[in-house]
Amino acid sequence: MDPSRKRTIRLVVALSAALILATALIYTSFSAASPALSPSQLVHQAQPGHSYQLTGTVVAHSVQHAGQTLDFSVEDRVGGTVVPVAYTGTVPDPFREGREVIVTVQKGAGQTFTGERDSLITKCPSKYKVAPSSENQSY
Repeated sequence: MDPSRKRTIRLVVALSAALILATALIYTSFSAASPALSPSQLVHQAQPGHSYQLTGTVVAHSVQHAGQTLDFSVEDRVGGTVVPVAYTGTVPDPFREGREVIVTVQKGAGQTFTGERDSLITKCPSKYKVAPSSENQSY
C-alpha cells in the first residue's frame, strides 16, 4: 500500500474518532444538566426518590440548628410557596436569612425536603442594584 494513502487513512480514522468523542462529550454535558426549580415548581413536580435542585430565598426566622441538621425554609423569590428543608453538611459563610440559595433536595415525608450533604450554595447578592430614583433622594 502506498505510504501517502496510509497517512490519509490514519488521518480520516483519527478525525472520525475525535468527532465521535466530541459528540459524546457534548451529549453527556447537556443531558446531565437539570434546571433549578423554585419552591412552587418543586411542590408540584417532586416525587420521592428523585433529586432536584431547589432555588429561592431563605425565609426570615426559619433557620434553626438541631444537632448536625440545619433546618430552614426556602420561598419563591417573589414570595408565595414555602418549602421546609432539613440539611446536613457544610454551610457556606454567606448563608443567612434573605439570601438566595441553591440546594439539591429529595422529597421526604409530607412536604419536607431533605438536602443532600454538601450541596448548599449561597448566591452572593448583586452589587449592581437599581439606584433609587432622584425624586426620593435628599441632598
